[in-house]
Amino acid sequence: MSVLLPYLVLLGFLAATLGFFTWLARRIRRRGTAGGGIGGALAAYEEAFRATSHASHYEIRAQAERKAPTDSPDGWRRRRRKG
Repeated sequence: MSVLLPYLVLLGFLAATLGFFTWLARRIRRRGTAGGGIGGALAAYEEAFRATSHASHYEIRAQAERKAPTDSPDGWRRRRRKG
């Protein structure tokens, strides 16, 4: 029995750790607090280890936010008269 004791202790520790992480995951999902933290962590990872893709991501976001003025279907715009 003394030969199996270290293995049983290790197995108990792993079971307790997995149980804790399962409980933590359920609590985070229930509260909805994972979004901002994970987003920040992934952004930091991208900036540190993938600098070119991180810069490209910000450039793509900036391009998506820019809006070009659109012309009217007949090709000219009417200007509003002030007054």
